[in-house]
Amino acid sequence: MKINTNFEVIAFDADDTLWMNEPYFRGMESDYCRLLSKYGTEEEISAELLKTVIKNLELYGYGVKGFVLSMIETAQKKSKGEVDQQVIAQILELGKSLLQKPVEILDGVHEVLQALSEERVKLIVATKGDLLDQERKLAKSGLEKYFHHVEVMSDKKEDNYRKLLAHLDIAPEDFLMVGNSLKSDIVPVLNIGAHAVYVPYHVTWTLEEVEKPDNLKNFEEISHLVELLDLLRE
Repeated sequence: MKINTNFEVIAFDADDTLWMNEPYFRGMESDYCRLLSKYGTEEEISAELLKTVIKNLELYGYGVKGFVLSMIETAQKKSKGEVDQQVIAQILELGKSLLQKPVEILDGVHEVLQALSEERVKLIVATKGDLLDQERKLAKSGLEKYFHHVEVMSDKKEDNYRKLLAHLDIAPEDFLMVGNSLKSDIVPVLNIGAHAVYVPYHVTWTLEEVEKPDNLKNFEEISHLVELLDLLRE
């Protein structure tokens, strides 16, 4: 299938599409489990943390700050309220450390964005997470110059994308989403009649893991972001 190249807008996810994110979270979670090792195995602590995160998503949304609050809540629960305040302080430091991580741009990102910018394609960032954190990462990334608009969404479901397209004043067939999450970047976009390109990343958060649906329309999968340029030139 040849994807239409006359898109009015091409949107890019941020975390693990433009820059590295999930490996940092994995490292923080491993450190967290070691802090709580007296209250359970790493598998037990991680499973309890995931349950807490899921429960709290409607309250905290996505991002480091909500994740840290869920870590503290899990520590209280697993320790039956006996966790040492020093451990709580260390959990807070884990969160601060993650927020201060360098922004590591993924291979091919500059090449792709520069090439598309030279073709005067309107590019936007469409991501989810904590607004302040995502703005900080974008500013540190050096990628701001490529984008006409940045949308930090509370979630990435069909209604969220419909609102985005209404804000951009474009029809679904004129919108292309590029991202690493089938659940957040691909399936909901296809369901509203837009186009999507899936670029898998080597690690995926558990909550973003879904099976790839069969017989997807307006869809392509590539193994590396630079392949997007060839795809759009077909």
